[in-house]
Amino acid sequence: MLDTMSSLELFADSARTHIDLSVRVVHGTPASVRVRNRFSSNLHEIVTCSSQGAFVTSWGYRLGTVDDIEAAAGRLAYLLAALPA
Repeated sequence: MLDTMSSLELFADSARTHIDLSVRVVHGTPASVRVRNRFSSNLHEIVTCSSQGAFVTSWGYRLGTVDDIEAAAGRLAYLLAALPA
C-alpha cells in the first residue's frame, strides 16, 4: 500500500528546490502540500496524493506520479512561474 504522506513529503522537498516557491506540508485529512509563489499572491496551489500515487492539484490537474516526483514538482513550479535554484 502506498504511503501518501511520505510521498507528499518527498514532493514538498522537490518543490523546495525551486527558489520562488514557499512550500508547507499540511498533516490533515486529506494530507496536502500548500505551495505558493513568493512574489505573487495569485499564484498558489494545494496538491494532494491519490491512493494510486498521482499528485493532483485542487482543480483536478494531474501533475505526475510517485514514480517521478521531481518531474511532478517541476510541472507545478512551471505552472506557478517559479525558477529552479
